[in-house]
Amino acid sequence: MAYQQSSVHAYRQTSVKTASQGRIIVMLYDEAVRQIDTALGLLTEHTRELDRVNNALVKAQDVITELMVSLDLEQGGEIAQNLLRLYLFFNDRLMEGNVKKEEGPIREVRGLMADLRDAWKQIENVTVDGRGPAPVSGVNIAG
Repeated sequence: MAYQQSSVHAYRQTSVKTASQGRIIVMLYDEAVRQIDTALGLLTEHTRELDRVNNALVKAQDVITELMVSLDLEQGGEIAQNLLRLYLFFNDRLMEGNVKKEEGPIREVRGLMADLRDAWKQIENVTVDGRGPAPVSGVNIAG
């Protein structure tokens, strides 16, 4: 069992290390949406395990913060600025939903995150000149 877990961990590390910028961004969105879905599922069940709801939403906020710090505000211009404002809004709404244990703000963020994820998915392998796969590099994006 331990061998299988270490193999899965190694696979995940390799897939992240070899992913393009666009793919990493999509992976981050996927994880944030997954964590939000976990929290919403628990809230829908009216769970008493509110610590699990909190943990899932904090993980989603951590992912959103990672997306924020990866923005290149100098080269990204207006798009990067708008994404930054959107990410700040997401974290505020998730915090509100977490504190009040209300689904509304969480669902709002989930819908917007899913839309952005789909947009990134469409462009993840396109270079700036639009001719092919983006080069593999770090997460520092221009927007």
